[in-house]
Amino acid sequence: MSGGLLSSPWILGSFYLQPSPSPSPSPSPELSPLSSSSSVVCRAHFKAPKDLKFVLHDALDSNGFNTTYAREAREGFCSQIKKLSSIRRETSIIINGGVDLGKTALYIAAEDDSLISHSSVPLPVDAFISRLDDLSMDYCSRYSSSFGSSPDSFLESLERYLYVDKGFRRTDSISQLEQRAIYLHSVLTHRVGSLSMLSLIYSEILKMVRMWGLINFDVEISSPNDSHGSPRGYIKQKTTEFDQQHIVTTESLLLKVAPVFYVEILTCRF
Repeated sequence: MSGGLLSSPWILGSFYLQPSPSPSPSPSPELSPLSSSSSVVCRAHFKAPKDLKFVLHDALDSNGFNTTYAREAREGFCSQIKKLSSIRRETSIIINGGVDLGKTALYIAAEDDSLISHSSVPLPVDAFISRLDDLSMDYCSRYSSSFGSSPDSFLESLERYLYVDKGFRRTDSISQLEQRAIYLHSVLTHRVGSLSMLSLIYSEILKMVRMWGLINFDVEISSPNDSHGSPRGYIKQKTTEFDQQHIVTTESLLLKVAPVFYVEILTCRF
């Protein structure tokens, strides 16, 4: 995921369309070199795009890049995002059933993988979804006794499984080598991830065991307020006003995974 002509539009938060300073009869899009801030700047005379979510892809196609797999990934991302309502955006990631956050994160990774690495094959989203599901099944086989214990003991077992047995750990490094920590497929492979990715994995296991009817109590995930702590679960009935400020919602997660979230809401819905 390192290197390549483009820095990820998901990582950077946005890309900018600016008119060329000197109009010409037959303008052609031109990608500027990466600036010191690694922003992607497309300078060209564009007609009003018919499909806003593919503005970047159209510009790259005009410069000879094959964006087939990137477009497919963007379509997948939009198919999930369009399910969001204003209420669902504010819902805890544990109970949000409208959007498959695992798939959403993998579609982001698939688009970036195609644009940055120019891979000749698409990122296998379904294979990594299966790997995510395998974590839930593996936990159940190892810690089946935890389902008959107290809620607090269950959460202790789940966190022991994630952070000790499986060795998932948090990193907030923004170095080139650690950019992979924000991509779900890479975190599942290397077990080093950002706070957001670890929260997502934690929530997916909780959602699966709830769907299977193995727990009958409500859990929230809290993001630690420091630079080294990992996501932790706690019983919803014990929630305090302070805890409410740190609950991971669908919106807060997506804003960290894909900073252009609000732009994508507009371009993917229409």
